[in-house]
Amino acid sequence: MTPAIDAHVRLDTHPTHPSAVTATLSGDQAHIPCTALEAANWTACTAHALVLARIDHEEPYWAKDAARHLIAEGITVEITPRLQEAMDEEWTWPDYPMPRCTRSEIREVSDQAQKIFDDIRHGQLLIHAHARDGNTTVAIGTYLHPVGKSVYLEGEDHLRLVAGIYDSPAKALLAFEKVHGAEMRPGPAPLTDTERAALKAHSAFEPSRPEPVTVPVYLADTGDHDTVLNTFLDAHDEFEKWRTWSDETTHAIHESQTLRIEHVHETPAHGTAWTVAAYQTPVSDRMWVLNATGATPAPVLQELLTHLAAGDGWDTATGTRVDEKTATAATQPLSDAGWKRAVEGRWIRWTSPDEAAGLHFDAVTAQHPNQNPATWTIWAGPGPDRPAWTITASAHTPSPLLASLCETLAHTTGTHHAPPGREHRTRHAASAPAGPPVTAGRPATHSR
Repeated sequence: MTPAIDAHVRLDTHPTHPSAVTATLSGDQAHIPCTALEAANWTACTAHALVLARIDHEEPYWAKDAARHLIAEGITVEITPRLQEAMDEEWTWPDYPMPRCTRSEIREVSDQAQKIFDDIRHGQLLIHAHARDGNTTVAIGTYLHPVGKSVYLEGEDHLRLVAGIYDSPAKALLAFEKVHGAEMRPGPAPLTDTERAALKAHSAFEPSRPEPVTVPVYLADTGDHDTVLNTFLDAHDEFEKWRTWSDETTHAIHESQTLRIEHVHETPAHGTAWTVAAYQTPVSDRMWVLNATGATPAPVLQELLTHLAAGDGWDTATGTRVDEKTATAATQPLSDAGWKRAVEGRWIRWTSPDEAAGLHFDAVTAQHPNQNPATWTIWAGPGPDRPAWTITASAHTPSPLLASLCETLAHTTGTHHAPPGREHRTRHAASAPAGPPVTAGRPATHSR
């Protein structure tokens, strides 16, 4: 005798959808019924919860069928009384357009419509175009498996069916355009209310996004860097916006052409996403440079850009001497906020009270300012050797700018969503006049 499987399945009606069914799994072998239900077109919403939401409202029937198969495999299945009542209910479609069909035949037609919907949803059936034909929708598409089978679809929801088959996408599109050219639109038709409701039902068990918590700004979420830059440019028309031909980088150049801001989109967390460089004249070598990595919190970048826009905050004399006294003055906001200061050989270090952020000043590189090495390093994360993000700046970076960054680190807060994770940003910068890229060394010239 085959031993029973250590798995329990509880089937119930959906909390918000009128006909959908939920399955809650438990037991050491819960993965077995999970696999079986997924094969029967149930959608796994979590490791222990699935939803069956269809466009033909036949979920109780197919849930009953699934329960029968699970029980036959030795899996314990519990059906709630309210779902059992829905399973036992006898109903039919009012004003069904195929009156000669039996209840079983109606279910077969709607199951075929469900399969078409699922094939489109899972990317197996590519819809090339759609059109309105009287009171219904028609569409033309091609199955990716097997390759080359094109179909003409007619109807909506549980009445959609394959009304024609073609040998190739080209033949299918030509035939479709010949009949529906005036009404023809690219891609699939908009979702119907029934389709939207079915898709929405899958979110019943999805965990809600946690409420954000207030944290020191250096622990804040990365946010959307593209939005930070675009908002800044919208508010400061003294900066001219360029984009590269590939749209991978956006440049913002001050009207004096002595300050350049470069933002590389889609940069990894530890890659250089921002470069700020200042020049004495439009054709001179740069005076100082600042870099920020891709995971730098948006509020920190906002404060940085705000300072850059406040007058000539980047105009530092090349001959200015950077020493311990200068470093102490620039970092006074950190000391006032209780950050721990320590001198370790060539380094002067400031560390936040929670040890989750810090600032390093390299006294040796400060003595060789013409090389523009990283003299200042701001970091946050597990430790200085494993930072989540960094900002580095060369020796002649203006003290007021550094003081502004220190003030931000010491007193500004941001928001963070748990569990921690960097947001995935896929948006590119908004369109801007195409122009020459601005490479390190000299800013590009642009005639306004």
